[in-house]
Amino acid sequence: MVNNAGEQAGSEPIPEIEIEDVFAFSGPAPGRINGQDFFAQISEGGTPWFIRTSILLSVASLVPLFQGVTVESKSDGSMTSDAELWNGRLAMLGLVALVFIEYVKRETLV
Repeated sequence: MVNNAGEQAGSEPIPEIEIEDVFAFSGPAPGRINGQDFFAQISEGGTPWFIRTSILLSVASLVPLFQGVTVESKSDGSMTSDAELWNGRLAMLGLVALVFIEYVKRETLV
């Protein structure tokens, strides 16, 4: 049974967590935000999961092409289609390089 304060009857009260504690260097948020937990899972045998997810995201990125949407039709303002393509390509190369380095070193970099 739970009372109005969110506490279960017969148990100790749940401690209130401050936002500073969550985002502190030793808190849970930085590891989740920067992918440290994700890459630790890959190095512990999560490679098949990573490959399946990569294939799914790659296929999903092709769906707009089958619907006739072009990059040029979505370009507006200072972000041109060429700039967006290069940003995406460099981001993918950086991610692949990070995964490769962590795989070779058998430890997370972050």
